Amino acid sequence: MFRLREKSLYLEGPDLWVDSMRSRERCYVSHGHADHAREHRTVVTSPNTAAICRVRFPRRAKRPDRAPVVFEEHAFNEPWEEGRHRFTLFSAGHVLGSAQLLVEGEAGRFVYTGDFKLAPSLTTEAPEVKPCDVVLMECTFGRPQYVFPTREEIAGEMAAFARAALEAGTVPVFYAYSLGKAQEAMAILGQAGLELTVHHSIDAMSRVYRERGIGLPAYEAYDEATFAGDRVLVWPPSGKELPARIRKKPLRSAVLTGWALDRGAHYRYGVERAFALSDHADYPSLLRYIELAAPRKVLLNHGWRDFVHRLRRLGIDAEYLEDHAQLSLF
Repeated sequence: MFRLREKSLYLEGPDLWVDSMRSRERCYVSHGHADHAREHRTVVTSPNTAAICRVRFPRRAKRPDRAPVVFEEHAFNEPWEEGRHRFTLFSAGHVLGSAQLLVEGEAGRFVYTGDFKLAPSLTTEAPEVKPCDVVLMECTFGRPQYVFPTREEIAGEMAAFARAALEAGTVPVFYAYSLGKAQEAMAILGQAGLELTVHHSIDAMSRVYRERGIGLPAYEAYDEATFAGDRVLVWPPSGKELPARIRKKPLRSAVLTGWALDRGAHYRYGVERAFALSDHADYPSLLRYIELAAPRKVLLNHGWRDFVHRLRRLGIDAEYLEDHAQLSLF
């Protein structure tokens, strides 16, 4: 039995939580973003996500009275058995190590996508779609207006913005999450021949990327004593209060987010430009995923509830997963 409890999916048979926001005895973690990853006693995940979580889970290392996190690592497309069920992780294409979970049993095949995207990436494993009977998918951008430009278009606009800022004697600042989007931005800007300086949290994640075999361009971690203002800055939104040395310089700022397609997004984020660089699926990609997976039932979470009605009008059996729902699929 699958059950939605405390806003987390719970698999009763194998006693496995899925992306739970509360610390659990054993939990599957789809990827390393803070809204999905917590310090559980045992974390079931991919090797690349485990490497990321080891860097992002410092608390237990500082608490000798608490048992360390145990990582149960499973490579993509290498299934394992638990009782009457077979489990397989496969790439979600969201950030490095992000995985979808396939559970197979006598009643059929169930897929939990977590966050995913189908668009190509310079820094993330290529996404997969597997046929299934039931899929529980995120639908963050599940409205028709969210159709992202191609990566080539976005890359060209980002590089042009950075060059124009530097030629004007100002510092171009790109705000991007330290895991995933920052590394993609670094790869894009590095390919354009731009010199990069990054926040220390981005440097920490980028080191994991390099250790796991992902090529990134040369960059420098920010050092107040040496930063001259003649390089592109990549900075996390959570660190938006820039150091005083940078604030004293003329700046041009941009944010990287799928919400850039919303009218006035740059005003909302307090920047000059917003670029629709996203690590989520846009509206056409959500529909394409369903087409490729061909499930008989689509369950939705983490997104627009009205996506349910759009799918139903297309003849797709869909519903938004509510708390305390029971899915007697296996």
